[in-house]
Amino acid sequence: MIHFFGIPDSKVFAVQTASDLTSETIAKLQWLFGDQPKIERTTLNSTYVGPRAAMITPWSTNAVEITQNMGIEGIIRIEEFNAVTSNFSDFDPMISEKFEGLHQHSFDIAITPEPILNITDISAYNQQEGLSLNEEEVAYLNQVRKKIGRPLTDSEVFGFSQVNSEHCRHKIFNGTFIIDGEEKSTSLFKLIKETSKQHPNSIVSAYKDNVAFIKGPVVEQFAPKSADKPDFYTTEDFESVISIKAETHNFPTTVEPFNGAATGSGGEIRD
Repeated sequence: MIHFFGIPDSKVFAVQTASDLTSETIAKLQWLFGDQPKIERTTLNSTYVGPRAAMITPWSTNAVEITQNMGIEGIIRIEEFNAVTSNFSDFDPMISEKFEGLHQHSFDIAITPEPILNITDISAYNQQEGLSLNEEEVAYLNQVRKKIGRPLTDSEVFGFSQVNSEHCRHKIFNGTFIIDGEEKSTSLFKLIKETSKQHPNSIVSAYKDNVAFIKGPVVEQFAPKSADKPDFYTTEDFESVISIKAETHNFPTTVEPFNGAATGSGGEIRD
């Protein structure tokens, strides 16, 4: 069952539940949504842009957890939809879609999985799908196929191409270079690191875990005296560090845990 909160011609929160809502739960949700009223309709006829039905957003995961902490049970999904004109096109179709009205089946997914394909010619499949496997990798997969005594499936070949990709492994950027039969003493990645190695200056940490820190000022921290039990708050000076570079894959933090955690799987999908 889907319940709607908000203003039908502006912004709507769609709440999917396992059962009907009590008056107490409705009051809590109205407060959570910034005093937005419950819409007493099961179908909305405006045009909306919102998350794709098949993709539960990190925002929804966070919102559902908040409702659980509020003592609300039975919430499955919460998504936000914005009313737009029928010719509106300024949205990312990879993560959002346009809905001509919202109703009880807006979150339904009618996608039939494609049948599994057995790949008999890995080299041809590599070219067909643009997987960028080199000759050594194709030969390796053919050896695996012979060893297990069956063809590899399309998902197995595709998965290997992603986890073994340049993005995931830096296999070229951090690889050994042999030019005109001579092995070079350094990789491209080592050349990049050489600058900070020769002139570390105020660098505290670099090229580790996709983030870099430099020395910061001495700052005063107001925090509990002990972190593992309830305690008095005290002030204490400590030498801070400043983050000057961080990749999205380093983003899962207490500030933004859900969208941050999504970057790992999102990077694999993107590759």
